[in-house]
Amino acid sequence: MQNSFGVKFGFSTFGESHGKAIGVIIDGVPAGLKIDESFIQKEMDRRKPGLSKYTSSRDEKDKIEILSGLFDGVSTGTPIGMIIFNQNQKTKDYENIKDIFRPGHADITYFSKYGLRDYRGGGRSSARETACRVACGAIAKLILNQLNIKVLSGVSQVGDIKANNLDFDFAMVSEINSLDKDVEQAQKNLIEKTKNEHDSIGAVVKVLVLNSPIGLGEPMYHKLDAKLFEALGGINAVKAVGIGDGFEVSQHKGSTNNDTILPNGFATNHSGGILGGISNGDEIVLDIYFKATPSIFQDQKTINTKNEETICNLKGRHDPCVGIRGAVVCEAMVAIVLVDMLLLNTSSKIENILKVYKR
Repeated sequence: MQNSFGVKFGFSTFGESHGKAIGVIIDGVPAGLKIDESFIQKEMDRRKPGLSKYTSSRDEKDKIEILSGLFDGVSTGTPIGMIIFNQNQKTKDYENIKDIFRPGHADITYFSKYGLRDYRGGGRSSARETACRVACGAIAKLILNQLNIKVLSGVSQVGDIKANNLDFDFAMVSEINSLDKDVEQAQKNLIEKTKNEHDSIGAVVKVLVLNSPIGLGEPMYHKLDAKLFEALGGINAVKAVGIGDGFEVSQHKGSTNNDTILPNGFATNHSGGILGGISNGDEIVLDIYFKATPSIFQDQKTINTKNEETICNLKGRHDPCVGIRGAVVCEAMVAIVLVDMLLLNTSSKIENILKVYKR
């Protein structure tokens, strides 16, 4: 099983949804970085469940504990280890489906590949693991903050209700991370209605990167857009990722899709800030499409481990709209990719190397 991500800066995670703990080992953090533990915990709090009626009621504090890689609050250049102890597992909620494959989940594919599966909340395949990515993303943001590079996110769409205005400051105070205060209530109503019907609903998350430098990305096979696709596509429940105009580019002509270049920058940003797999200095704009949470409280036809037809009837605590808590995970993965690309880019020119080593 592949559990690591990143080249110069990256992470490896461990643990299961209903195990004793989950954790992350972060590699590539430069020595001398002041580690603000309160900032890391604030990032964790943005993702944790139980914050409102629009998310899972699982009561996890997601208290981060740093085990290694720091001395006097500063990174030492060695791996930073962090752990989060699970505190509110309800394994009994899953006893009735231990031999049943839940529709829309990874149960059947994990079982087919490994010959077994952890039925307790999905085990390793659970979105619980994304807490580790947020922890690593927080470290990445501490590095980006040194360069005034900002990664922002919010929910731009719930079901068919789209934001008409994008207010990333409002998203930070919205219960559902909504980007548009004028449609937030309608989005909330849809989530509640769907939840009351024992169903779930999909969402779209928008991520915006401000002050990105020119030159991030390593063509040919480590392009910035390709790594963002990989990083975001690897988040639980994400089924598609768009950059810039995204899926709409197939409907454009070259004359309308090209971004005119002016002495002071680009006139438009159809490219989403990336050309040829390299950042062009404009805002990086991403849309991440989350499917509806597969855990729903309706009877569903399925099969068991003996290939017999049966009915799946779920219990437990589940997000009615997984995209809400997914927004901060998207932010984290984008931040991680950017830091990895920053470190890789330092060796792209001989002049960069000479600045460090020539005496």
